[in-house]
Amino acid sequence: MSVQGPQQVLELAKVSRTFGEGATAVAALREVDLSISAGEFVAVMGPSGSGKSSLLALAGGLDRPTSGGVFVESTPLGGLGLNELARLRRRAVGYVFQDFNFVPTLTAAENVALPLELDGTATRKAQRQALDALRQVGIPELADRFMDQMSGGQQQRVAIARAIVGDRRLILADEPTGALDSTTGHGVMEVLRGRADAGAAVMLVPHEARRPQPSACNTGATQARFRPMLMALLIAVPLTGAALAWLFTWARLPVSRREVGT
Repeated sequence: MSVQGPQQVLELAKVSRTFGEGATAVAALREVDLSISAGEFVAVMGPSGSGKSSLLALAGGLDRPTSGGVFVESTPLGGLGLNELARLRRRAVGYVFQDFNFVPTLTAAENVALPLELDGTATRKAQRQALDALRQVGIPELADRFMDQMSGGQQQRVAIARAIVGDRRLILADEPTGALDSTTGHGVMEVLRGRADAGAAVMLVPHEARRPQPSACNTGATQARFRPMLMALLIAVPLTGAALAWLFTWARLPVSRREVGT
């Protein structure tokens, strides 16, 4: 009797992303092949402007590839309409944005619970899960604070709690420890590793000063070719300027280590 391996959660097949046309075209990603299975913790490393954030945006369905396919639990994202894509993100994907994208009129617990409520979870149940997620990142006492009453590091932990709340199979994190001190950052990385141990697939872009340590299991190298991305703002600006729109259509986003090289 054959033994099946871990379920594949994310697959990128020959994915390319080009910004602009003709002489001004900039290739951010070229024919990237990448697969991440349940229980894997994958770090995407490379110099600034090499396409790391673009890769995360494509993996989470926030951007469309110029060519190639993106699959989340075997579902081709390219074949989904906007409402279907939003539903998949709410239920299967947690995302830690660099710019957080909170709703400023909501408390920390309400921001964390919002994606669950948008997906039909009862308010009390969503609030309980939100408090548990805030407890995991070490700030349950901040549940009733508004975002402008918190430091940058505290806000970052709320963003991580929002990504791990509920039963999300894929967690994508863009520099999730960038605003944290070394002790807190280590604790957050352990939370993300714990999600991998629980069966999620985690892909992150680590802060340069706090890369994952090689003590994690090495599952081999996945080769991907990146080109400097001069037009990164084409992705960054929509996420910042339309934070509320993204949040209301998003929802939520484990430990072997794999590096995607440049």
